[in-house]
Amino acid sequence: MNRKKKINQILKAKKKKQNAKLHSNNKPRYISKAEREKQSLEQGETVAVEDME
Repeated sequence: MNRKKKINQILKAKKKKQNAKLHSNNKPRYISKAEREKQSLEQGETVAVEDME
């Protein structure tokens, strides 16, 4: 691999990494099935308590 190509490859990789850092992840955090079920049960309990009052 010639010198110019190698330098360009390195610079492109650095630029790509910097660009990826700027555009951080906007996805919500993953919640497992068990965790979702637990949260829905907790919400159901709070709704039931509010209905009783």
